[in-house]
Amino acid sequence: MKATGIVRRIDDLGRVVIPKEIRRTMRIREGDPLEIYTNIGGEVIFKKYSPIGEMSTFATQYADSLSAATDLAVFICDRDHCIAAAGISKKEAIERRITPALEEIMESRKTVTNENGDGDFALEGVHRNIFVASPIISAGDVSGAVILASNDNGGRLKESDIKLASVAANFLGKQMEQ
Repeated sequence: MKATGIVRRIDDLGRVVIPKEIRRTMRIREGDPLEIYTNIGGEVIFKKYSPIGEMSTFATQYADSLSAATDLAVFICDRDHCIAAAGISKKEAIERRITPALEEIMESRKTVTNENGDGDFALEGVHRNIFVASPIISAGDVSGAVILASNDNGGRLKESDIKLASVAANFLGKQMEQ
């Protein structure tokens, strides 16, 4: 755990303010859910809650199936990190932060395509161009995205791949609502 040197007091309602610098660094937005943990040493730990993260095993299986069907790299991300990957080394992608470009795509709430595959990257440090990015929307909120990206096999985007990414995002969003 990294010390920040910032001290905050708890107010009379039991609230504590998380400093703006930490919220910005950790990409914590107003309304984001946080999990609260305690340990034996008396520490209180706040962790961003990811509803998609709860489905990581299921998301991994879906990513594997999608990659096999499209012959492309597949990433399933929450609003901050990649939680499932296929068609690429999982070590290369899992837990990588999403790029600002992918964050903008999610905020647009629309499926974005780039048939040439010469556009933006989805994950920081992973040089795989986005072919298709489809936001996962659950209960009216953007929870993440399904991304089809370039791979080492030189796979190309097909019209059906766009629909598959959109269906995957819709399906994952519905699963989170249940």
